[in-house]
Amino acid sequence: MRLFPKKMIAICLLMVIPFISIAQQDFQGKAYYQTKTTMDLDNWGRGQMSEQQKKQIMERMKSFLEKQYILTFTQSESIYKEDEKLEAPGAGGGRGFSMMSSFTGGAQYKNVKEQEILQEQEFFGKQFLIKDSLPDLQWEMGTETKQIGQYTCFKATAVKKVDEFDWSSMRRRNRDKDDAEKKKDSTESADAENKNPMDEIEVPKEIIVTAWYTPQIPVNNGPGEYSGLPGLILEINADRTTMLCTKIVLNPEEKDEIKKPSKGKEVTRKEYNEIVKNKMEEMREMYGGRRGGGRGR
Repeated sequence: MRLFPKKMIAICLLMVIPFISIAQQDFQGKAYYQTKTTMDLDNWGRGQMSEQQKKQIMERMKSFLEKQYILTFTQSESIYKEDEKLEAPGAGGGRGFSMMSSFTGGAQYKNVKEQEILQEQEFFGKQFLIKDSLPDLQWEMGTETKQIGQYTCFKATAVKKVDEFDWSSMRRRNRDKDDAEKKKDSTESADAENKNPMDEIEVPKEIIVTAWYTPQIPVNNGPGEYSGLPGLILEINADRTTMLCTKIVLNPEEKDEIKKPSKGKEVTRKEYNEIVKNKMEEMREMYGGRRGGGRGR
């Protein structure tokens, strides 16, 4: 009976060797991630968009749906921020997509020892500092492996509760039932202008997250809010978003200082979401009132 197959021996060696360099107190690494979020335009457009229209919308939204990030990490701390590049003229998506930028945060700090996460966030000209505990994901470890670059990665899955303002998971609500009800009650159309636009959107309460982590870099960290595995997470598949590591630099010659962000009003994620809700309600009433005033003249 073979107690130690060659594959298992090789994996054990891969897990032990990196500790030699990562055990250093001044250890630092950088991981570069490409993120991409897909959108179901058939659902949003009720199947009435041409392929050309879909292509144009996706091109305009590319700056929101495809981004590059850099995770600068030590054994216990990290900063995750967008690798900002100068956009081509007209690539910002236009005024119709400006609201989306309000749901995209700034630099994100994690301390995996203290289980702390800090997120810089600007919303309608005001700066916030969202402070919370790291998500407590109950990872289910698998034995499946795959190669990402030169690193052997293991699969892990978890069920994650979705934030109600996670734009990457937002989708158009299934309106089939609502359309049937409208046929029964035609008076509903008279109040359509005052309807909350968020009523057209839904976010799943839970999603399944698949992570691929490598024990060759034994740090408890990963892109975004993800952590909690015995190795750096090189790939995340969460709902319609994929985060894939494209480059890793260990112990760079020039090290970056990892500092806790401190600017902005400190709030919890729950408090921040309440601020967003109140602002959106204020805007709905303001613009709804303007339309109502126009009809009365």
